[in-house]
Amino acid sequence: MRTIALGSCALAIIMSAAGAAPIAYKLPEETAAFRPGPNLDVVKNNCTGCHSADYINTQPQGPKYKKDFWQAEVTKMIKLYGAPIEEADVGRIVDYLAATY
Repeated sequence: MRTIALGSCALAIIMSAAGAAPIAYKLPEETAAFRPGPNLDVVKNNCTGCHSADYINTQPQGPKYKKDFWQAEVTKMIKLYGAPIEEADVGRIVDYLAATY
């Protein structure tokens, strides 16, 4: 009896979801653009699937935030957030970020 009740609940949820309209929303305008630099195409191809240049502009900047900082950030994106970045592109992304930010 319990199985039938659970099955009925699951069916009701599926039926109500099937009639639901997709949610549409308008993204806000970007306030930043990627700066020109080496490997910009690699950065755009790998990073913009998850975030815009606005996110990079919010990161700490200055002389102490160079290659080691950006290496840690890219590694975090891969390991914690699941960014699908090929190993061959990691160094190129880090080089771009360290050179331009």
